[in-house]
This record gives sequence, structure tokens and C-alpha cells, in this order.
Amino acid sequence: MTPTLVQRHLSHAAPVPRADLCARARDWAEIQERMLVPLYEAVYERLEVGSGTRLLGLGCGSGLALLMAASRGAAVTGVESAEPERLALARERLLPETWAGHRGPRTRLTDGSDDSIVAAPGDEPYGIITAFEPIGCTAGDSEGLSALLESAAPLAARGSAVVLVGWGPPERCTASSVLRVATKLADPLRTAASWRPATRDDLEEVAQRAGLRPDGSGRVACPFGYADTESALKGLLSTGLFDAAVGATDPTQVDKEVTEALQPYVRRDGTVWMPNVFRYLIARTA
Repeated sequence: MTPTLVQRHLSHAAPVPRADLCARARDWAEIQERMLVPLYEAVYERLEVGSGTRLLGLGCGSGLALLMAASRGAAVTGVESAEPERLALARERLLPETWAGHRGPRTRLTDGSDDSIVAAPGDEPYGIITAFEPIGCTAGDSEGLSALLESAAPLAARGSAVVLVGWGPPERCTASSVLRVATKLADPLRTAASWRPATRDDLEEVAQRAGLRPDGSGRVACPFGYADTESALKGLLSTGLFDAAVGATDPTQVDKEVTEALQPYVRRDGTVWMPNVFRYLIARTA
């Protein structure tokens, strides 16, 4: 696998319009990233991630999922080229010297530009590859993921697990009503109802295009809970799913409409609670 291919398929299609990328990365790490913890736990439990696991995380963000795998004893490698600011935070969390007692390079992080970090000489093949960023919300993300997985698969042992993630049914994801704001603002000619997350069949299609064999799936409840509306707004915008909307309108308009869309989920104490379900697919390398 060439590092340029890793970088190409983990990068967003358009530049981030907001100026303070470091603040946005902090919002992701401190607010939004933890919303998928139940998903990470369910996958790691099912795949029995532990001291004998060598895991490659594609699109590792600020490293929370890797941290959880490392806490189980796994040796982890993370690739994140879409947002260097997130990778910097992952390095803060996962520097090798923070794991006292571990011998050797238990944790590696890269932007995909250094192939020796992704697959160092003498390394055993990866046993698990994860792509935890849910697909189906932005145009072309499934095609890019297929190509990325096809390139990463040779780094894994035969029959290794590859994990793909998508949103659950819209009727079970209250966040879908807020995400429709992004679709409406980014492309006014499309109706809000045209937003559709990836289905199980979509995930299987991605796997099959990458030469992987589907081998099980599951659903996990991942409610989005926020201290207040401001926190919810920061967390949701940090996902990058509203970038096209900001580019097509302006940040003030997006903030206003997202805040309005959040109102049905504001509880009496001011907190925001949005039940959601995510689905994951486990595929196997050939």
C-alpha cells in the first residue's frame, strides 16, 4: 500500500471553511468523539480485542478508539490524514512513553506519509482493521472507503476482521433530522427527505468492492448527549458533516438552523439528548 493512496482516500473532498481548526479538533475530542464509545466497546468485545491483537485504525481521529483498544492490551496503529489537528491530539493521548511497562512500539500514529510507520519491517500482519467513521452522509464517502480498504487489506493476515460503520435507520436516529439541515443548506434543490444514511446492504457493497467477505453485523445504541445546546452545536459541527453547508451559506446561518433543529431534543434541565443507533459490518480479508 502506498502512503499517497492512504492520504488520498482519508482526505475530505473540500477544505474546511472554519478558520480555527485547532478549536474544532478540540471540540471533536472533548465533545463528539465519545458519542461512539458504545460502538467501539461492542466491536472490541465481539472481536475479543486484547493483548494478542494488532489493530490498524483508519481515520483514527483524535485517537479515542485506539486508546480504548490499547487499554485492552492491543498494539495499535492509527492513520489520520483528513485533519492534522486531530492527529496531533491523538499523539498527545497515545505517545508510547505514556504506556509504561510496554516494550517495543505498541502505538504508532501517522498521517499516511510514512509507510515505515504503517508497516514497519518485521511486523506481524494486522489482525483487525477498523474504519469507525460512519459512511453515508457525504457524497462519495463509500467509494473512497472501498478503495482505502482494498489498499489496506494486504497489511492484514488472511481472514482478518475489517470493521465498517454506518448510521442506523433514520427512524431510530434522532440526529438524522439535524443532519438534514446540512443537506438542505448545501444543496437547496434537494429535499430534506432525500438524506439517507448507509444501509446494511450499502456496507456490504463497500466490503465486496474492496474484495472483502461480509461475516456478520450488529447494531449499537449510541445516544448523543450534551450539556447544553451550545455544546451540541460545537460537537455536531466538529464532525465535518456541515462543511458543505457552511461553504454554501455562512457559519451564522448554519449555527442558527442547527440550533433550531436541536430544540425538540432539549430537556427541561437544558441538556440535549438524541437517541441514535449505529450499525457495523464485520468483513474478512481474502
